[in-house]
Amino acid sequence: MIQTLRRVFLTLLFLSVSTSNTFAAEEKEGGSPLDVMGTVADHDYLKIPHFINGGKIYLPRLIFLEDAEGNTSFKAFLSTKSAAKSDDFEVVDEILVATNGGKIAFDLSITSHLMYFWFGMILAVWFTVAMSRRYQKGVGKDVEPKGTLQNIFEVLFVFIRDDVARANIDDHKADKYVPYFFTMFMGIAFMNLFGLLPWAATATADLTVTATLALMTFVITQFSGTKDYWGHIFWFPGVPTWVRAILTPVEILGVFTKPFALAIRLFANMLSGKIMIIAILGLIFIFAELFGTVGAYGISVVSVTLTVVLYALKVFVGLLQAYIFTLLSAVFIGMAAEDHHHDEEEYHVEHVS
Repeated sequence: MIQTLRRVFLTLLFLSVSTSNTFAAEEKEGGSPLDVMGTVADHDYLKIPHFINGGKIYLPRLIFLEDAEGNTSFKAFLSTKSAAKSDDFEVVDEILVATNGGKIAFDLSITSHLMYFWFGMILAVWFTVAMSRRYQKGVGKDVEPKGTLQNIFEVLFVFIRDDVARANIDDHKADKYVPYFFTMFMGIAFMNLFGLLPWAATATADLTVTATLALMTFVITQFSGTKDYWGHIFWFPGVPTWVRAILTPVEILGVFTKPFALAIRLFANMLSGKIMIIAILGLIFIFAELFGTVGAYGISVVSVTLTVVLYALKVFVGLLQAYIFTLLSAVFIGMAAEDHHHDEEEYHVEHVS
C-alpha cells in the first residue's frame, strides 16, 4: 500500500513539474506562460512533449468557403499554415480568415478538443470490446475474471448496471440503456483523465463537447418518453385548467433546462480545475519576474506541492463528474420511461373551494 501511494505521489509530482516545464518552453518560443485562457482554449494543433517535432502537431483545416459572388466551395488543407499560403486565406491574430471578399461559411476543421473527444470515446469502445471478447471466450463467465483490467471492467460495468441504470429505470427497461451509460461514463472519464497530462487538452472543458454529450441524453430521453410522461408535461391529469396554464410552461422549460444543466456542470467543473492548476503553477513565473530566481525557487516549493494535491483531487473529480453526468442521465431517462401505475381521477374545480 505504501509503495502504491509513493508511486502515485511521484507520478503526480512528475506531471506537476512537467506542466511548469511546458510553460517554460512556451515562454522561450515567445508565448506567455500565464495566458490561462489561451492554454485551455481549443487549438488547431496537438501539443506533445516538447522534444518531439517542436512540441506541436498541426491538424487539418476543412472549410466551406463562400466567395464574393456567393458561391460556396470546399477547401481542405493539412494545417493552418498551409491554408495561409493559399490565395484564399490569411492568418490575423492567430485566426484564419478569408481574403478576396470571401468568408468562411462553415468550418469543419479538426481541433485539439475534438481529437481528445475521439481519443476518449475510441478508448472506451476499445476497452469494452476487448473485455467482451474475453467474456465470449468464457473468461469471467465460466471461470473467474483474470487480470487487473478485466476486474476493473467488471466492477465498473456492474456498478453502472446495478447502481445507475437499474436503480433509476424500470427493471424491464433498464438493461437496454446500460451500453449507453457505460460508454458515456468511460468516455467522459477518459477525457477527464487525459486532461491531467501536461501537453494534453481537456475535451470536457469545451462547452461544445459537453453540450453534444448532453444533447445525446436529451434525444434519448425524449424518445424514451411514455404517454404518461408527455401527459404530465402538456396536460397534468386531475388538476384545474388554470393550474395547467401555469405548470405546462414550467414543465416544457424543464425539458430543456435539464440537458443544459448537464452540459454546464461538466464543463464548469473541468474548466475550473484546469485553470486553477495553471494559475497556481503560474505563480512561479510571476515570482521569477518580480523577485528573480530566488523568489521563483522559493514559491515553487509551495506551488508544486499544492499542484500535486490538486492533481490528486482532479483524478477524483474527473471520475466523480463522469459518474454524476451518467447518473443524472439515468435519472432523466428513467423519469421519461417510467410507467405510472395509479388511478387518476378528474379533479373538479368545485372541490378546490
